Amino acid sequence: MSGSEAVWVALGSNLGDRRAHLEGAVAALSSADDVEVMRVSPWIETLPEGGPSGQGNYLNGCLEARTELEPETFLWLLQRIETQFGRDRAREERHGPRPLDLDLLLFGTRRIHSPTLSVPHPRMEERTFVLEPLAALAPELVLGGCGRSVRERLAELRARAAEARA
Repeated sequence: MSGSEAVWVALGSNLGDRRAHLEGAVAALSSADDVEVMRVSPWIETLPEGGPSGQGNYLNGCLEARTELEPETFLWLLQRIETQFGRDRAREERHGPRPLDLDLLLFGTRRIHSPTLSVPHPRMEERTFVLEPLAALAPELVLGGCGRSVRERLAELRARAAEARA
């Protein structure tokens, strides 16, 4: 796709058939016009962070795609796919369980701060469940907030967690 931009998307699910939801989302994105999924990370199981207690573990991953869509249109596409897999943002509890969560992490080198979209994703650099699958695809990708690579930032977060447990 000439004129396309690289986009990075985090995927997560902790309700229903988690793997089927994630793989279905990848397939839906792959079949969308003006989107080409380049590669997908392995799925990793993680504990839920924040939100109500008692929710199930997440299955998380990350994908790299190229698109000719504008960022707001791409976000709309992600939200439409979430809805197809049973997500109801109007009824769900904040940070609660969900069949599918698709977060737009990066859109080329753009920095976007609008009422509906923030890119780079404002909390991605603090979330090991995002950085771990991202590191499987792009360990040397430099993160804009901290100025470190995904690999370096993930090592920092792991070290901080180990210190907290000690």
